[in-house]
Amino acid sequence: MSVRTAGPARSDLVADTALALLAERGMRGLTHRAVDEAAGLPQGSTSNLARTRQALLELAVRRLADREARVLGLHEMPDPRAGTGPLADALALATHRALTGDRALTLARYELALEATRRPELRAYFDATGARFRDQLAVLVAGMGSTDPARHTLSLIAWADGLMFSCVAGSFGAEVPSLEEVRAGLGELLEGMLGD
Repeated sequence: MSVRTAGPARSDLVADTALALLAERGMRGLTHRAVDEAAGLPQGSTSNLARTRQALLELAVRRLADREARVLGLHEMPDPRAGTGPLADALALATHRALTGDRALTLARYELALEATRRPELRAYFDATGARFRDQLAVLVAGMGSTDPARHTLSLIAWADGLMFSCVAGSFGAEVPSLEEVRAGLGELLEGMLGD
């Protein structure tokens, strides 16, 4: 791996390496030294960028939010006037990506989420960076005529998070549902909440 020198490139390299370490080794395996070694950086490089563990975790959370925005396809979300079908398609694709090609990123998110339960300062940062998807989804369901957008948004996110956790870290870890199966489940949920 080539060593990057400064600015956003170095920051992204350190954050991506931290996320990879979280997925591979868990929270205990994430140290400044481990990031330097795994990224092929000179010793002390990560500490120069993120002096404290909190700063390193915040760097990882910020990068996680940026990468998940692409995985979740925030730019691909449909016009709410299109009905529940296109929304089910878009959400199913986002969820399935998190279960397959971006499984390690999803696992890193769970590591950070659990750590945030023990660190109030990280919890606030984690929630704020993750609000982007939640807020956009709330606008979509409101635009589709939801009678209770906050509750419906929570239900959709809880369903998708529950499926992802079960298939990435839970009792269904060996069973990844197909895109069609994910789409069917989301379609049923959306029809029940918002029916065309």
